[in-house]
Amino acid sequence: MARNNDRRDRSQEREEPELLEKLVGINRVAKVVKGGRRFGFAALVVVGDGKGRAGFGTGKAREVPEAIRKATEGAKRNMVRIPLRDGRTLHHDNKGNYGAGKVLLRAAPAGTGIIAGGPMRAVFEVLGIQDIVAKSIGSSNPHNMIKATFSALNHIQAPRAVAQKRGKRVGDILVKREDKAATGNDAAAS
Repeated sequence: MARNNDRRDRSQEREEPELLEKLVGINRVAKVVKGGRRFGFAALVVVGDGKGRAGFGTGKAREVPEAIRKATEGAKRNMVRIPLRDGRTLHHDNKGNYGAGKVLLRAAPAGTGIIAGGPMRAVFEVLGIQDIVAKSIGSSNPHNMIKATFSALNHIQAPRAVAQKRGKRVGDILVKREDKAATGNDAAAS
């Protein structure tokens, strides 16, 4: 029986690659009871493999490590795959919102780095995005910002998927960046 468990543990280790974990925030909450206050902790964690998969989770417990563990487990269960261009940035710009949290994500040229605020930066780092410009508009609540970021990321589509849906070739879908820049310069000159 022990051998069975060992095999199962090894297979789980092989299936799950090394994940990056980032603790985004911890809140201390108090419950007032007859003898005084009872403190609890709520944790918000994002996890990712650095290759286009990421998820977030929350956990509550009486101790901080237990809350973090619960949040990490939840994040691993809620992982989603995001298509990335060249494994470093998004395919196109996008907006996302959740509640009062609104975010704007823009693809960036190589060498730009991650230009984003706290909770969004953590998401991009675990996702493996290296070049992006992001702006938070509205709520600065970490929960709302992360949910809005994932809302925007879930709407990112790879050109191959769009071409397949439309029944066209990828070349027909993509506008050459040089052509796009040239038409933009022509319009600005006139």
